[in-house]
Amino acid sequence: MTNQNVVVPDAKKGIDITIAMALPKSLFSPVVPKPLPAAPGGYFTITRKRFSKKTETGGKISSWVDSMRDSSPTRVKSTTSLSETEEKNSWIVNHPSALNMFEQIVKGSKGKQIVMFLDYDGTLSPIVEDPDRAFMTNEMREAVRDVATYFPTAIVSGRCRNKVYSFVRLAGLYYAGSHGMDIKGPSKNNCKYKKGGVLFQPASEFLPMIDEVYNVLLERTKSIPGAKVENNKFCVSVHFRCVEEKMWAILVEQVRSVLNDYPKLRLTQGRKVLEIRPTIKWDKGKALEFLLESLGEYIIF
Repeated sequence: MTNQNVVVPDAKKGIDITIAMALPKSLFSPVVPKPLPAAPGGYFTITRKRFSKKTETGGKISSWVDSMRDSSPTRVKSTTSLSETEEKNSWIVNHPSALNMFEQIVKGSKGKQIVMFLDYDGTLSPIVEDPDRAFMTNEMREAVRDVATYFPTAIVSGRCRNKVYSFVRLAGLYYAGSHGMDIKGPSKNNCKYKKGGVLFQPASEFLPMIDEVYNVLLERTKSIPGAKVENNKFCVSVHFRCVEEKMWAILVEQVRSVLNDYPKLRLTQGRKVLEIRPTIKWDKGKALEFLLESLGEYIIF
């Protein structure tokens, strides 16, 4: 990797947390209730072997449903006895705000190139029931535009890259969609650095398979009210935010039955969503590394 002077959040801790807490709350729409924070890490992977063990015998599906329930940000775990204040304090300890150490950050950034990485859902936009309506406010858009004026800025999301761009509508940014599997930089006309048009798609061979799985899941989940299947180009998302909890086990079984026919795909779970992704060693963290290396080739320090 090119030797670079950059200041970025630790990708393993979740790039969305640091940036989201540093932006004013007023930039979010006031009519949308703020969700409870998700568990650290955002996503976790269930390997095919572990998933099979979960579903081989009766009652194993319920343990999977329990994990869905526990990772849902709009619920409080039934086993906890913490008060609201204690929960908030615990959250702050595990996810400290950059504002509380802003002077140290400024001091540490002297002589270094700052690069901004932002998530989209829950960071630039509120979490909403309908993923197609996760719009960012004009104030938030202007804030991102201002940041991009001074620092190279990238949006890294699990969403389809084109979908994220349709929400953000800022041409001078770098966009990494599908959990970093679809990366594109600004065109030469919109890029103020030496080069433009960074493009990288490490899972391009999976596109036909993803399209096929998407169509199969659309059919399999028709009978489950509230389930929404989203084609994010290099991964398929099954949203269960609007699905009644009593139907979660059925939804899991439907998704699992599809996954069994595609050994080159894996199942992950996020905030009110199940996702099917290619089994390649690539994620948002790898996307950040790729972008930093690409930026290092042509940023003038």
